[in-house]
Amino acid sequence: MSSTNIGLTSAAQVLASQPFNNLVGATIERFEGGEAILELEIRDCHRQQYGVVHGGVLAYLVDNALTFACGTVLGADIITEGMSVTYSRTARVGRLRATATVVEQGRSGASSTVVIHNVMPDGTERQCAVGQGSAVATGGGRSS
Repeated sequence: MSSTNIGLTSAAQVLASQPFNNLVGATIERFEGGEAILELEIRDCHRQQYGVVHGGVLAYLVDNALTFACGTVLGADIITEGMSVTYSRTARVGRLRATATVVEQGRSGASSTVVIHNVMPDGTERQCAVGQGSAVATGGGRSS
């Protein structure tokens, strides 16, 4: 896989510029070589009525993590093409860590797998979701 000249600092700026992420509160911890890691401290606003993290929060992490991972090989002007998420365990406390890895790369697109772990306050980790998806180059323009 080729590497882009976008670094972790630039990736963090991209994430910070997303108004929706400002509500969710994810941070980017790794951005290089076909891999991206996003983390999120679980807060009350992430839980649904049963006290567990809402599936939409996990889907958001899959979406952004896979696109950031693809961005390490395609560059910054990309957008998610599609994704799927499978939920395996609930999460209530601690933080979520979404690790995305590029598994296929073409000239204008890439595919990624994502594993989300719930990192408990005592440091133990439990897998709570997996996802996959793809991102495509936008040609430098924005799509609506």
